[in-house]
Amino acid sequence: MTDAFEGVRDHYRANGLTERLKTALAVFGPEERGLTPQQLGALDQFHTRGLAATAELATLANIHAGMSVLDVGCGIGGPARFLAASHGCKVTGIDLSEPFVDAARYLTRRTGQSEQVSFHAASALELPFDAGRFDVALLQHVAMNIADRARLYREIRRVLKAGGKLATFDVVTLGGEPHYPVPWARTAATSFLLTADATRQTIEHAGFRMLAWQDDTAAAKAWVAQWRESGPPPSPNLGVVMGTDFAQLASNLGRSLLEGRLGVLTAVFETTA
Repeated sequence: MTDAFEGVRDHYRANGLTERLKTALAVFGPEERGLTPQQLGALDQFHTRGLAATAELATLANIHAGMSVLDVGCGIGGPARFLAASHGCKVTGIDLSEPFVDAARYLTRRTGQSEQVSFHAASALELPFDAGRFDVALLQHVAMNIADRARLYREIRRVLKAGGKLATFDVVTLGGEPHYPVPWARTAATSFLLTADATRQTIEHAGFRMLAWQDDTAAAKAWVAQWRESGPPPSPNLGVVMGTDFAQLASNLGRSLLEGRLGVLTAVFETTA
């Protein structure tokens, strides 16, 4: 394994996460009380614009009941649970961080969705699934941690069915380095940003054709401005997951967006023959 790979794993190590979640979620009542994906929205959507961005991406990709969806870099499972609950699909999540996967399984038991949603600890570059298994692959704020983008998109292409879709929502570079630390990397050693054009070219070379393309930078900036005005949502929020410096990580992301260093891309691609 490379130093960068280990660095990414360490960034998301989150030891003791499930126990922290149990403590934080006590505000909703005892352990045996069920939770809804919406109640967890401030806690488990680890990307700009939160739940709204996941909902919009799902609509753009036309995710619907009966589909088999792969959430690559699922974090603690927020998008997977939301998609299963709101669109009636079955979702499989993978993440490099074992503590994230353990936490995702715990939260999914709390929402009563273990029959619809499952999680595995695995690398996005070596997906533990047979070829042609999934209808849609979701990739939200994940690719910027992966240096070998060509391999990432080829591996996603491998596990998609003929006519399957890749729905991506990711941070792109507009020509400048972000102010570190940011939510996905504390230094440049584990941040591998591409431009929007380079992202598109790499995905298409992996065997996809574009169906939808949106520059969501303006929406991300508006979200940052609102976050600055109102402050972070009340606990439990992402600070439980990422630790005491999460406010700094989020602030640096916001600053980098507002200064025009970073952008946000939403796109949907379909496999080619």
